[in-house]
Amino acid sequence: MKRLLHPLSPATGAAPLEDYVDPTFSATVIDWQQQHGRHALPWQNTRDAYLIWLSEIMLQQTQVTAVLGYYARFLERFPTLRDLAGAPVEDVMAQWSGLGYYTRARNLHKCAQRVVAEYDGVFPSDPLLLADLPGIGRSTAAAISAFSSGTRAAIMDGNVKRVFARTFGIDAYPGEKRVEEAMWRRAEALLPAAGIDSGIEAYTQGLMDLGATLCTRSSPDCPRCPLQPRCVAYATGRTKELPVRKPKKTSPEKHAVMLVIIDDGQVLLEQRPGSGIWGGLLSLPELDGHVLADADAPREISQQALARAVAPFGEIETQERLLPIVHVFTHYKLHIVPCRITLARRLALAGEATHVWYDGAKIADAPLPAPIKKLLLDLFGDARSAQRSMF
Repeated sequence: MKRLLHPLSPATGAAPLEDYVDPTFSATVIDWQQQHGRHALPWQNTRDAYLIWLSEIMLQQTQVTAVLGYYARFLERFPTLRDLAGAPVEDVMAQWSGLGYYTRARNLHKCAQRVVAEYDGVFPSDPLLLADLPGIGRSTAAAISAFSSGTRAAIMDGNVKRVFARTFGIDAYPGEKRVEEAMWRRAEALLPAAGIDSGIEAYTQGLMDLGATLCTRSSPDCPRCPLQPRCVAYATGRTKELPVRKPKKTSPEKHAVMLVIIDDGQVLLEQRPGSGIWGGLLSLPELDGHVLADADAPREISQQALARAVAPFGEIETQERLLPIVHVFTHYKLHIVPCRITLARRLALAGEATHVWYDGAKIADAPLPAPIKKLLLDLFGDARSAQRSMF
């Protein structure tokens, strides 16, 4: 009788390596994927590493439904890797605008340029070489290599961690280093046997599909899951408890006063630094940056500070305070107080490289953070619909 795979040892975070090996596991996943998995996504049924790489980067921390439209539009604008590598980074950011996690877009551009420069425009098949490229981690490298070259390599994204945590009863936070290392060992031991017909593509896709469609975070469909007979979480009634969630930390609250300076159908935008929040995107000028403050306290706006901030761009004619906006980042919640300002007289930018006057009619195509784009589209699309309160 085959021994049951046991959970991670509390002391070491890992069971003996031989206990991880189980050829029936990969066979079960492959069989299920071939019959019930996803087969019609636009980046499937291809060996084109560019198409696969693009999808894997877009799908990082983003659901398939959100990616589909962006993926199609991105390929229409950048049909080949060389098109992407040769484009200005501003064009790349504009196509990515609204998809979030903008470091992905900057790394995407850098990665394309490196593949062209170092590999003559052809992605390497070795996962180690792929993982050395910007924006490609160990799991993403394995997925790209498996789908484009049939390489036998293990993945460990969020979906796989959830499937493993429940199936094998891993009663520890998967983000903890010792636990994650043990999960990687298990993932490598459970790979299908090497060979031309190993089924690595179906196995890799199957793990992704299980986590995305059946073994979901909040409503797992256990009766339809092929791993249910061996699932520790199902057997012990702990599907809601596993995987163990990350210990909660208090999310700080920050405030920012943003200046919506409008003149002659244009709005003043500022280029943000390449790193940090909204790195590389255009945004609205800020009065004092993102500052920690009590979320319940009304944000006072200094008229003197406001006048000083606007002075390099012109003379204030009117000013009004728009309804506040709340935007949640990974590490903090931002309360945005937008101030709409019209100018009596505009001054020349005097060669200021970080600011630009942008045509309000073209805001939809601007590389802007999602909440800022929505605010400006509302203002320029139908100014009367924007509810405002005067200072």
